[in-house]
Formats: sequence, structure tokens, C-alpha cells
Amino acid sequence: MPVEALNNDHTQLLLDQLSQAIGSGMFVHVRDMLNNMAAQDIAHIIESSTPQTRQVLWQLIDHDQAGEILEELPEDLKDHLIKQMSPQGVAKATAGMDTDDLAYILRSLPDALYQQVLQSMSIQDRSRVEQALSYPEDTAGSIMNTDTVTLRPDVTIDVILRYLRLRGNLPTATDTLYVVDKRDRLLGGIRITDLLVSNPTSSVRDIMMADMEGIVVTMSDTEVSQLFERHDWLSAPVIDEQGHLLGRITIDDVVDIIREDAEHSMMGMAGMDDDEDTFGPVLKSTLRRSLWLTMNLFAALLAASVSNMFEGTIEKFATIAVLMTIVPSMGGVAGNQTLALVIRGIALGQVGQSNSRWLIGKELAIGFLNGLLWACLVFVAVWLWKDDMALGLLIGGAMLINMTVAGLAGAAIPLLLKRFNIDPALAGGMVLTTVTDVIGLFAFLGLATLFLMNHSL
Repeated sequence: MPVEALNNDHTQLLLDQLSQAIGSGMFVHVRDMLNNMAAQDIAHIIESSTPQTRQVLWQLIDHDQAGEILEELPEDLKDHLIKQMSPQGVAKATAGMDTDDLAYILRSLPDALYQQVLQSMSIQDRSRVEQALSYPEDTAGSIMNTDTVTLRPDVTIDVILRYLRLRGNLPTATDTLYVVDKRDRLLGGIRITDLLVSNPTSSVRDIMMADMEGIVVTMSDTEVSQLFERHDWLSAPVIDEQGHLLGRITIDDVVDIIREDAEHSMMGMAGMDDDEDTFGPVLKSTLRRSLWLTMNLFAALLAASVSNMFEGTIEKFATIAVLMTIVPSMGGVAGNQTLALVIRGIALGQVGQSNSRWLIGKELAIGFLNGLLWACLVFVAVWLWKDDMALGLLIGGAMLINMTVAGLAGAAIPLLLKRFNIDPALAGGMVLTTVTDVIGLFAFLGLATLFLMNHSL
């Protein structure tokens, strides 16, 4: 296996070579290329391939690597490939897989296939996965591994070292051994590095970290990732409400959570699922995006109805039609700046009930000051451009109103959505755009109508 990871250029080169080889019918050559690649690199290649190429690659991989490859694939693609496998094939591919990864795969299977796969598993694997599946998805329990090494506090370091040598190996990513009492309640932990340099005659109690924090099994995975980031942990024990040790969470699982949260925020702003497949089927991708586009159409029609209310004003003052998009556009950009800031604060656990009012006041003040600044600038620009001071005042006044509202809405909308258990990253952008479009057009066209009415009098 190569030790060098694939970079983007290397990936594209390999994709070209594999596509040419498949097109030429050189399947043995393709199989040899895949056998010389690491599982995570094969997964990356499969994810970066077109649907037709994926099918061929999946058929040519070494079945002993299937489980490792499945672990690295996004949910949609993973489900698609698993559904093509027999229950026995899935059981074989997932044998020996980490408990959290095994539970993640089985959780997404149809119930009938899920039961067949369970029956095909060994008793030990079945017991492990049933325990993991008993915890709700996206909690510490659903991502923990049960493969932990535990110690008693009264044992000497020399005994522990001899035990580890006889054991032969440690679970993957083990940096700490956990100390428990006779009832398996967590007492502390010992880092492997401390164990190696300690006096062999010392007891575990003498060198263990008694203040070690345990992660409660029901904690959300987002909170878990925040704790890992804050404390620079490589692993952490998972406990139940009574303090009994249940398993551990390792940094590789946390990296996956952080990446998924980042993808969720980025894709959510465009109204798409974070597991959207770049090379997914056309019809499936179309249907997924249609819902968001439908909602956006209704929002656009709402903004258009505001323009329709002032149709007479637009007809009498043709220059307004040229300038009317400026105000909603500026409000949208200003509001999105605030929205992104607040959504990030919510995701990091920085924004809550205690400071949300102050944050809304701050963003309202920023919106007003920005509105005042850009209102003055656009007033001067329109006055010089159109040689019309009144028109400059109209657009300047509307700019001040809309950017002030945008600051308020950008802070308040994600907080309100969060309160109603609606994902701000998914719905916040569309709601904000609707608000800034409607308010911007209403302010500009409303002021123009008032001007025309007063001017006619």
C-alpha cells in the first residue's frame, strides 16, 4: 500500500487512467491499480467517478477492502452500493468494522435487509451493533467505539506493562487507558506516554488523571466535537448517567463530524442536503432540488407582488425601474453577513439566551450605521448620475431602512428558527432574502409613491 495520499491533481490523473483502461476493456489492469491503492483513496476515486464507472470499479475491488471503502463513502453512495450486495456480502464486508461505523451503515438499510444482515453476522458483531443502535442517531452513543482497555486502580505499572505485552495489540487510536472500579464506573485515565515513563512499582492510582471528563452517552455529536476542539483531545471516554464506562470516541470520528457540519452549513445555504452526490443520478438530483426551488419561487412571487402594488408609480417614474434592484441587493448582502456570523456562533455554542439580545442590538446598530454610510454614498451617486436630488434622497432613505432591517433580520431569523427546531443553515438564507427583497422594494417604491403624491398636490 502506498503511504502518499492522493492530492487533487493525482486524483484527476488516476481517474483519466482508470477511465481509459475501462473504456479499452483492460479490467485486469484496473484491478491491479485498485489493489495497489489504500481503501480511503479508492473511496475518493469512486466518489469522484461517474455512475457507470462507479459500477465497474466496485465490481473490481478486492472484497476484503469493501468494508474499509464503505466507511469512507458518503451516505447516499454507500447506501446505493450496499443495496446491490447480498446480506451475506454486507455481513462479510462489515466484519471487524468499528462499532460506530457498523451502526452507521446498518442504520440506513431498509428494515428487511437490515434483519437479514444481522442474521448473517457473528454473535459478537451482532451484539456490538445492537448496543450501538440502541442510542439515538447523532449522539455520543451512536459514534462511540466499545473497544476500550480498562485498568483497576490498585494494580502496579509493571503488571500493566506485562499485560499489554501479552495482549499484543491495542485498539486503533488508543492514547489513553481508562481506570474503572469493580462496577465499571470511570475513575480516571492514564496516557500511554505516562505509562511508559513511570516507575514500574507505582500503582495506577498514583499516576492516573483523576479529573478526566467523561462524555455522557446522550450528548449530541456537535457538542462532542466542540469539546474535542476546546480541549485538544485525541480520544475521550463515554459514560452513562451513573458514570459507568461504555466506550470511547476518537479524533477520527470527530473529524468526520466537523467535516459533515461544515458541509451541512455550506450546502444548506444553497438549500441542498450535505450528502448531495456530485455525480448522482439526474432525476434524483432534480427532485431533491425542486423543493427548495419551489419555496424560492413563492418568495420571489411575494417580492414581485410588492412591485405590482406600486405599478402606477413605476409607470410614472421610469427611472425607478432602473434603480429599484439596488436597495434589495445591498440589504441582502448586509443581511447575509450577519446571518453567517450568527449561524456560526450558534454552531459553536457561543450564542444563547444570555447574549442573544445584546447580539441583536449590536447587529441592528451595525445595520443602521452601514445603512447611513451607504445611503449618503448612493444619494450623492444618484444625484450626480441622474441630476435629481429627490431621486437620490428616495433611494438613500430606502437604503437606510432596508440595511437597518437587514441587520436586525440577519441576527433574529436564525435565533427564531433555532427556537422552533428549524435548521438556520438550511432555511435562514431564503427567509432573509425574502425579507430584504420585500422590505427593500416596499421602502423604495413606498417613498417614491409618497413623493409623487406630495409632488402632485
